[in-house]
Amino acid sequence: MKEIPSRFIGRAEELKDLLAISRREGAQFLIVYGRRRVGKTTLLLQWGARGNLPTVYWPIARANAASLRQELAQAVWRTLSPGTTPPTFDTWEGLFENIVVLASGRRILLIMDEFPWAMEADPALASRLQHAWDHLFKKNNLILVLAGSHIGMMSRLFEYQSPLYGRFTAQLHVKPLPFSSLAEFLPRYDIERRIATYAVVGGVPAYLERMKDQRSLAENLKEEIMSATGIFRNEPFFLISDQVKETRNFIEVIRAIGRGNHVLEDVATVAHIPKHQTIVYLDRLQDLGMVERRLPATLPPAKRSRSHQGRYHLLDHYHRFHFRFIDPNLDLLEQKRYNQVWEKIESQIRAFVGGTAFEELCRAWVWSEADHQGLSFVPEIVGSHWGRGIQIDVVAIDWRSKHILLGEAKWEVDQISAKMLKDFVGKANQYAEKEFNGWLVQLVFFARAGFTQPTREEASNVHVRLVDLKELAKRLEE
Repeated sequence: MKEIPSRFIGRAEELKDLLAISRREGAQFLIVYGRRRVGKTTLLLQWGARGNLPTVYWPIARANAASLRQELAQAVWRTLSPGTTPPTFDTWEGLFENIVVLASGRRILLIMDEFPWAMEADPALASRLQHAWDHLFKKNNLILVLAGSHIGMMSRLFEYQSPLYGRFTAQLHVKPLPFSSLAEFLPRYDIERRIATYAVVGGVPAYLERMKDQRSLAENLKEEIMSATGIFRNEPFFLISDQVKETRNFIEVIRAIGRGNHVLEDVATVAHIPKHQTIVYLDRLQDLGMVERRLPATLPPAKRSRSHQGRYHLLDHYHRFHFRFIDPNLDLLEQKRYNQVWEKIESQIRAFVGGTAFEELCRAWVWSEADHQGLSFVPEIVGSHWGRGIQIDVVAIDWRSKHILLGEAKWEVDQISAKMLKDFVGKANQYAEKEFNGWLVQLVFFARAGFTQPTREEASNVHVRLVDLKELAKRLEE
């Protein structure tokens, strides 16, 4: 049995849902999926411990079918018949029948972790498991969980052609933790440093555990991310190779986006891949949850499906950081010139944090503020706007009531001056009058360093809401 980690942060809702499932009557069949290092195993083991469920944990390795059967048998016997040795099983059917006998009607949690690896070893396993569920497990008190990091293979288990189609009683997509969790991982960091750290590693628990709040961001980067002995140096390539077999062109597409190319034509050019092939790779990366195609939030719903204004962005925070700063400097890192690499990062990190995590957190603030009735409307969509020579960082729209919010997000080191506020108000009002004439318009200015007193007075006069880091954190971390 794998040891249950003592530290467990930020999964209260998921754990609550799982505990509710274990209280349901009858057998349950769950599929749990999410990227590597996101904390699936920890969550499932906590579920077993806090639900007081005898837990059989089978960590599936890459091995042949015969070896896998014996590994599962050993995990089962270790929990359900401790001190005894399991027999050798030549078939999955025989093993599954013995599991039911050993369980004896007890409420047992059986976790098959990294199930896609078992299907690689035995493509017929899904069919065998379907038969066992229909004729054995379903009639008992078992809770069966299939977990995996291979998003593509796990999602195919839902498809109509899959032998397991229609058998699952619940599903859970374990995603990276929200920004609010960083306050528990890094309690000695202020909001500014937490946002900067979030821009680098996002909400992946295994990454956050490596970040120490006794160190500065620069020290964390040098000690953990730049080091050849850490988990970070080759992490993006491991994540990609987990999902696809021929990785070269996928990596080139991701590298092109990570270095600032977001339009299809630019991605294809930089990746040196024909445009029609690049589209195929981008579609696949979207299916795997590694890339998203963003459209201007101001694009009417009827035009979104056929729009050519899409821009491609990496979803994983560390992928963004790695391909922006680490990948181009691997030659220096191999020579352990960490200070030299940090100097390059330091000169660009403000723009990087501001254009990624900070803008996204400002958009998250809009959703949260709407949930708490802090806006005059409930948005249908929150995003940004680009086109025709204008960029607006934060946009929220309700097409039915004709409400629109326009926001500016500045990750500046100095307080926002009254002139900067006036420039934003002029730009936003001119755009709104041209494109959304007659709509109710709300303006918001987000700033890292806050606002001067004249700026606050001007904002009051022109009805602009000001949001500094304290207010941002209050809403996002409550």
